[in-house]
Formats: sequence, structure tokens, C-alpha cells
Amino acid sequence: MYLIAGLGNPTKEFENTRHNAGFAVIDRLAKDIGTDVAGRKMKGLYGIGAIAGEKVILVKPQTYMNLSGECIQAYLQYYKLPLGRLVVVYDDVNLPPGRLRIRENGSAGGHNGMKNIIAMVGGQGFPRLRIGIGEKPPRVDMIDYVLGRFPKSEAAVMDECFHRAVDALKTMVSQGPAAAMNIFNRAASDAQGGEA
Repeated sequence: MYLIAGLGNPTKEFENTRHNAGFAVIDRLAKDIGTDVAGRKMKGLYGIGAIAGEKVILVKPQTYMNLSGECIQAYLQYYKLPLGRLVVVYDDVNLPPGRLRIRENGSAGGHNGMKNIIAMVGGQGFPRLRIGIGEKPPRVDMIDYVLGRFPKSEAAVMDECFHRAVDALKTMVSQGPAAAMNIFNRAASDAQGGEA
């Protein structure tokens, strides 16, 4: 069993913002595997489905981004899952728009939602899928940037990115994070000529 959590902020006000990239991916994954994220418990919305015969719990914390760990810790404890069975999907300003990056563990990298998760669950030893939303422009406040929406010029790129993110998550569950890294980190690198 895996717990797959996408990060974002609740309420209509924040729908389709850069900071809600994690929510967008979870919604697409739910649709892909024939479930929805409509149940509500432990400060989160959740849905239950399966990927390659493996049960998955999909969660969208409703605590607002900076307290995401409260919800995720509660789900881990409820389902008695080890950290290695948690996968977190979230936005990353350090990656170009549409770029994916999978890691098996690591620091928060300045992301407040991840900082809270790491503090609440007591460690960094869980896989994560980062969704590139691009670096903020000069003289734009970081909060304004991440709470802004993708411009039309990036819509197609992000749509394709979310599609690949669903495939990446399915691979992480069915083949493991290392296999997914080899496929999706490399594919992004090859396509953009950057490092993986």
C-alpha cells in the first residue's frame, strides 16, 4: 500500500495556481485509476484505488500548504505505513515549467509544505515527485508568484507535464522510485538538454 499526497491549498481561490500543482496531479491520477478524491477525514480529502494491483490512498491535505504534515502524519499513522510508502507531489520553482524530478529522499529544498511534512513525520526518507513551475521573475514577490496561475503560454506544457506526472507515479508504485527516476528524470533531461 502507498500513500500518495499532492500538496496545495484548499478553496476555490487557489484552484489552478502554481502552488496547487500537486493537487492537479492527484486529481488526474484519481481519474486515471477510476476513483475520486472526495472522502474527507484527518484534515484531508482522500480516495482509494489501485495501481498494478497495489492499493493506493490518494490524499489532498486541506490544512493549507504550510501545515500539510499534520494531515499526512495522521494518514501514515492510521494506515500504519512506513515512510518509504509515502510519495509526495509538489511544485518546485527551481525547475523549469513542465520539468519533472523524482527523488527517493532528501531535504525540503526551501519548500514550506515539505518542511512541515519532514518535521511532522520525523524524517526525509520518502520518495517525492517535484513539478517544475519555473523561477519567479525579478521584482515579483515569491508568494504572489506561487499563488498566481500559469499563463496561457505555459498551459500546454503544464498539461503535458501533469500527464507525465501521472505516468511517473504509476511507475513509482509498480516498479519502484529508482526505476521511475531512470525513466522520467532522464526523459526530461534528454528533452531539454539539462542535467538529470
